[in-house]
Amino acid sequence: MPARLTALLVAVGLALGIAPAANAAGTAPNPAISVRDRLLLVQQGSSMAEVLSIYSVPIGFHSSAGQAIKAAERTRTMQALHRRVHPLQFIPYVWRSQHPYWYVIFEYHNRIVASANVSEAGKVMGVWTGVQAMATFSHGGWSWSDTSWLVLLPGSLLFLLPFFDPKRLWRMAHLDALAVLAFLISWIVLAQAHLEAAVWLAYPPLIYLMIRLAMIGFGRSGSGRVAPLLSIRTLLIGLPLLLGARIALSLAAHQEIDVGYESVIGAFRALHHLPLYYNDPNHGDTYGPLTYIAYVPFELIWPWVNSLSNLRAADAAAIFFDLGTVVGLIVLGRQLRPGSEGTRLGLVLAWAWAACPFSTIGLVVHTNDGLVAMLTVFTLVALRSPVFSGGLLGLATAAKFSPAGLLPLIAAPRQRGVKGAIVCVATFTAVVVSAIFIWLPPRGLSYFWQRTIGFQIHRFDVFSPWALHASLRPIQTALEVAAVLFALAVAFFPRKRSLVQACALAGAVTIAVQLPATHWFYYYIMWFLPFAVVGFVMAPAMARQPAEEPVEVDRLGEERAPGKPALAGA
Repeated sequence: MPARLTALLVAVGLALGIAPAANAAGTAPNPAISVRDRLLLVQQGSSMAEVLSIYSVPIGFHSSAGQAIKAAERTRTMQALHRRVHPLQFIPYVWRSQHPYWYVIFEYHNRIVASANVSEAGKVMGVWTGVQAMATFSHGGWSWSDTSWLVLLPGSLLFLLPFFDPKRLWRMAHLDALAVLAFLISWIVLAQAHLEAAVWLAYPPLIYLMIRLAMIGFGRSGSGRVAPLLSIRTLLIGLPLLLGARIALSLAAHQEIDVGYESVIGAFRALHHLPLYYNDPNHGDTYGPLTYIAYVPFELIWPWVNSLSNLRAADAAAIFFDLGTVVGLIVLGRQLRPGSEGTRLGLVLAWAWAACPFSTIGLVVHTNDGLVAMLTVFTLVALRSPVFSGGLLGLATAAKFSPAGLLPLIAAPRQRGVKGAIVCVATFTAVVVSAIFIWLPPRGLSYFWQRTIGFQIHRFDVFSPWALHASLRPIQTALEVAAVLFALAVAFFPRKRSLVQACALAGAVTIAVQLPATHWFYYYIMWFLPFAVVGFVMAPAMARQPAEEPVEVDRLGEERAPGKPALAGA
């Protein structure tokens, strides 16, 4: 979340009696940051090892750093660059991963102008210039499990089934599902190392989904059946098979990206009474304390042994968060519909989550973003209780900060009453403050801010229009202000809302907060996907089903006669 949006949300939180943090992502390159620091900021957790001698050959390699540099400089790209800027300073690294390689950066007057990937055998795999030189995720060469059509196409087709009605081909749910899958265009383009095009292609689906979810949240129009192609028998047989295939794929791919293994390292430090926040050059300590604490049970079972090849704790945690989200969606479906129809609905929602290519990709790379999805889904499950919903949202905020933007929606004073809203906010605040102060580093709150939100505010990044083009800053500012106003507005409107509307509004707010972020990436789809699934699956039936009356919400301090409708809460 950008710096100014962070400040605005903090101000809103203070007005509510809290100080919510934000999963900030900076607004612009900081000229005071050195070039090498910038590289580390963009590639946090990249596990680059500096080379002490350009003549030695590391174990498993068949070339030295010097040979890798010469191979890169023989390419047409580097020869053309030399004609424009000269001389260049080179800095070689060993990129430690399952398939290690040479990573060479080239600087001119303390500014990165190019980078190159060279295989262990000394073969150039790619050369990049400009901002793309500092963003290794934009260099392509991704694992087959991330980009293979044998994974993405079946998942996409299965994802469409809960929304598809062959008797009503023109209903909006079809377009809604296709909008979610439209992120695949950007994903594949980025995998082909086309950064600029990939960035712009990600934003039309984001904007469409936010508008659609807001329309569902504020309206009740619709007609049609819920998932007519999926019977309960199909779901009971197919969902376990789908989940099993996802888990098998995630284990076979053996990918643990930085956010996963840094969470494991944080759990290791917590178990050994070491500070969670310290001078980590990879800056893996940028998350809230609950992210690391959530990995502690898995670290106890599968201890980390200071090796990136032994990260079973990261694998198990990602699988647990994924299955937890599935369970939460099933329970949510049973709240939306009574009896067997509610069970079928819950299975449909779980199917949509499990089939979506982006939840699958998140599971395959074992990111920690599934923790946010799981906790926020259970926040909506516990919506009737101001204590439990506020507490669960507090846990999500203590993990990744950004869910604090949902607090006005969850507290909803017009639905809960003043006392209920106060209890919700107080519980949220107690959880967040307790988590932070229990794991506060020895250097205090200012150091905690510096390592987490402060770092995110000032970090350098490239994956957003605002990061690539400084001239778009006024649009970014307008989006920040709009996000804050929207997050506040849904606390009061609509006054009567169903659980489906609350879910849709939660998704719309989450996307509104993500839109002006200087760094956005596809794993963040998991943050709003559960809410979008509920909204899009249920929207066609909202006007027809009596079960979609406003959900009862505890209004502390007020009595309600039996059978009297309660105002909906969110």
